[in-house]
Amino acid sequence: MRQLVSGLLIGLSVISLSAQNQKVTQNDSLIYWKNKGNFSLLFNQAAFNNEWQSGGTSNVAGNASINYELNHKNYGFSWNNKILVDFGLTFLKGEDFSRKTNDRIEINTRLGHQINESCWNYSYFLNFKSQFATGYRYDKNDTTQEVTRTEETHFFSPATIQTGPGLLWKKSELLYFNVAPVTSRMIFVNDKFTSTPEYVNGSYFGVETGKSSRFEFGGSLNVYAKLSLMEDITLENKLNLYSNYIEDPLNVDIDYTANINLVVNKYISSSLVFQAIYNDNAARGFQIREVIGIGLNYNI
Repeated sequence: MRQLVSGLLIGLSVISLSAQNQKVTQNDSLIYWKNKGNFSLLFNQAAFNNEWQSGGTSNVAGNASINYELNHKNYGFSWNNKILVDFGLTFLKGEDFSRKTNDRIEINTRLGHQINESCWNYSYFLNFKSQFATGYRYDKNDTTQEVTRTEETHFFSPATIQTGPGLLWKKSELLYFNVAPVTSRMIFVNDKFTSTPEYVNGSYFGVETGKSSRFEFGGSLNVYAKLSLMEDITLENKLNLYSNYIEDPLNVDIDYTANINLVVNKYISSSLVFQAIYNDNAARGFQIREVIGIGLNYNI
């Protein structure tokens, strides 16, 4: 939060490259594909001299993200695919290493078949989540003020695969939800994290001591809603809920994201992203993320 506020006071610059390409292939069978994508690059810098009394640490930060969709539809049958990639780093004055501000790989795919021309569809979904780089826990020595870091995560540790059949209610591309009462979830980790002496059984994403994976069986609910708040301002909401039937079914995992987009004109836009995650196998409390971006757009 300190870096966010100080960065906004000094100035926030964003270079955003948006590429949206929509291709439709249509024949006598009314088969078509649509694809669209967006790439953005955010830079943030804050600087303080030695006389600055209000606190703050000089830093430079950058964040890159990709949002790509590939969708297919044919006579009530649909296949929707989305790839989400985010990665960000910040460099703080006085530290010899960088810190991650964001790191995500997420792939979603969903098959659907419309039921009697209604808003309901039979569905089957698969979701994959992981990260690119090593994640660390940072500790500061109260006497020497030296900052040390301890490795906690890396690529494919953790990695989560969640899949199952269900029912999709879809009013439009702006409003839908998917209910999957029979969902399986696999969590993969590196067993070096579950085999260390200080490891407490189940404290690393719920995986048992010495193990490298965890299986869960439960139910999930995914909701998507995009609203127009006023002209050129939209609010996008995503809510994912999951209950593990095998263990503590009332302890529901929550993943909520709100994204406010403001289009100033053809070339300038801004966005505010807020995300809250609750999963007591990963952390004892809510994980909160917020990102503010203001910058230039280029549409192809």
